Amino acid sequence: MAVFEKVQDIIADELDKDKGEITPETTFEALDADSLDVFQIINDIEDEFNIEVDTDADLKTVGELVTYVENNSK
Repeated sequence: MAVFEKVQDIIADELDKDKGEITPETTFEALDADSLDVFQIINDIEDEFNIEVDTDADLKTVGELVTYVENNSK
């Protein structure tokens, strides 16, 4: 499974959204994700991909998060 699809699944599950609403251009703000939601998404992604997401990364879109994961996963 591609990184985007896995990230999309995690976000859809966490925010109870339809996967069709989640594109690389989608912002977390547009998904009505509050800071706690984003924190939980990041935790799930760290567990899934065995990486640590830098809290200073300033990731605003799903695509930025996917790129971050791709660049930092082993």
